[in-house]
Amino acid sequence: MYHFVTGPLAWISFAIFFIGLIVRAVTYIRGLDWKLDRVAYTVDLSYGLRGALRSIFFWLVPFGTQGWRQNPFFTLVFFVFHLGLLVAPIFLLAHNLLLQERWGFSLPTIPDPLADVLTIAVIVALLFILLRRIALPEVRILTTAYDLLLLVIAAAPFITGFIAYHQSGDYTFWLVLHILCGEAMLIAIPFTKLSHFVLFFLTRAQIGMDFGTKRGGMKGHGMAW
Repeated sequence: MYHFVTGPLAWISFAIFFIGLIVRAVTYIRGLDWKLDRVAYTVDLSYGLRGALRSIFFWLVPFGTQGWRQNPFFTLVFFVFHLGLLVAPIFLLAHNLLLQERWGFSLPTIPDPLADVLTIAVIVALLFILLRRIALPEVRILTTAYDLLLLVIAAAPFITGFIAYHQSGDYTFWLVLHILCGEAMLIAIPFTKLSHFVLFFLTRAQIGMDFGTKRGGMKGHGMAW
């Protein structure tokens, strides 16, 4: 089972992940109405590009936007969660040993104690997000079973990986389950809201370009917006 989930099933999971995200990105870009405001966007492209870069940058910086500053505690949880979600799986020593074993390459790694801290941070952040969805009426009313399932999909690889690393119970069972949970998450990403980690850049660029062009470029051409 271990050789199957780290071999053929891993190839299938990564293929679905990468191809699915490419399709989502291409579909998003092709779905934009490029004829809309075509005069505004052709006045000076530099305004639009600067607006796109500014929009992405300030949303990637903690407290860089007014929305982040209005909810400081949630902003902190949000950034800690996403930092752990990206850094821990990509730079974990055990994952890179597997990459080297199966595919002949590896990435820089982080110390195991730091990986432990990031894993716990992700689990705690997910628990906070779950409690927030339950406790706040304005969030609870928008929460569906689909949203809860996404939280489970995101949490499962970290919980099972933590248990497997510390060898609580049957190590082989938790290791295989951890790999299966990780692959399930990879497969789910292109088809769910989890794909926002790629679509975020496209949507922020679109919004930033729109504001940058209309509020910058058109002012220089005698038009008020």
